[in-house]
Amino acid sequence: MLRRKTRRAEGVDNPLDVARGADDPLGMTQGVDDPLDAAQERRVRAVLALGGVPQSDLPDGVQQVRLRLLERAASGREAPRDVSAWAAVVASNLAMDWHRAKRRQERIGERLASLRQLEHPSGEDSSVLSLAVARGLDALPDALRQVVVLRFYADLPVRGIAEELGIPEGTVKSRLHSAVRALRARLHEDEVV
Repeated sequence: MLRRKTRRAEGVDNPLDVARGADDPLGMTQGVDDPLDAAQERRVRAVLALGGVPQSDLPDGVQQVRLRLLERAASGREAPRDVSAWAAVVASNLAMDWHRAKRRQERIGERLASLRQLEHPSGEDSSVLSLAVARGLDALPDALRQVVVLRFYADLPVRGIAEELGIPEGTVKSRLHSAVRALRARLHEDEVV
């Protein structure tokens, strides 16, 4: 268990020595390998569990509390007055972070699902769009059509297109921009998009 120490004990080079005890830098004789004793660990687990963290994530939460306690000691700050209370507050904050991350993942999943629906329109909409894009490509000048086909159909990067056609990358980017702008205008004219 961490004991309250001053910022840096005199003659201590390693800040972790403050947490472990300057006489025993590795914590071998005092058994201070773990900054949390068994009771504190149970309390941290209980706070995490009551905070809604699933059982499978409890060990990770306890490790995070340990890590923050060791980071605090390593930074040269003194140990908290009541390590158990401090660990419980950190565990509570970790539980809130867990819920925030879960909500964020759910929102991302919902966005991806809605994008997938947009990517795969119905068969009729898909064929109308494909036909309109094909007509738009036919209307493009050869130089623009060539970079569009290489980029979006052959899936070549800009550098690969430049090497393949023997033109500068900037020219490829310029042609892509012009082609996409022309296709977009054509699709809006045809009221496809």
